[in-house]
Amino acid sequence: MLKTAFSSHHPAFMPYFTLGYPDFETSLDIVQACVEAGADLMELGVPFSDPLADGPVIQHSTQIALERGMTMARCLDGVRELRARGITIPFMLMGYINPILAYGTARFVRDAADAGANGLIIPDLTPEEAGELEGLCKEHGLAVVFLLAPNSPEERIKLVCEKTTGFVYLVSVMGVTGAREGVAAGLREFVARVRAYARVPVAVGFGISTPDQAAAVGEIADGVIVGSALVKVVDEAMREGKNPALEARHFVRQMRGNGRK
Repeated sequence: MLKTAFSSHHPAFMPYFTLGYPDFETSLDIVQACVEAGADLMELGVPFSDPLADGPVIQHSTQIALERGMTMARCLDGVRELRARGITIPFMLMGYINPILAYGTARFVRDAADAGANGLIIPDLTPEEAGELEGLCKEHGLAVVFLLAPNSPEERIKLVCEKTTGFVYLVSVMGVTGAREGVAAGLREFVARVRAYARVPVAVGFGISTPDQAAAVGEIADGVIVGSALVKVVDEAMREGKNPALEARHFVRQMRGNGRK
């Protein structure tokens, strides 16, 4: 299914959104709106109390989701509900290793696959420590995606490209998630370095917040990942008394339309 998402004539557009924010049902409506607006796959955030790779916008959303009762099991319920709504695009669960260990790694992989997830993105899990998870995911048909930062040495790039399945996740800038003023200098060269070893598509995230940035990244990568900017749109919609799902739909249409090659 992931191959299909990256096989069209435009770069795959993958929004991120936190499950359970601002509440469980609204988060599902937002994900559905993103899909209806043209998202090729979705990164579904699993709330965690110490999301080290995330900036303040996403941290706020995960904190609210936790305060309102989101758990790992509830996140998997959300995936099941989205599948029950007839949504068929790939879902990548983005979360951290501690909640997975607490849930039970084998149980989590099995339940995630049964719920309808297609893969995992775990920012604080390195390829060197992922052997058990990789084996379980292979058994249950889930992709495991590792991240690469711009300062990654050649050996690191080789290792991640060897281990990752589904796609390689390139972090466009050093630091945490969040909007930036423009596309990072050196990104084209970074993508080219990774493509020399990658056997799967290359997607870029972190700091992409405008249609022009999405278009620029889409010219050099196979996928464009947008997270904080979408969560911010939902934040603003709620503050202004607007429908967050409708605002999310409008945002994704704008971003995806301008991310075409």
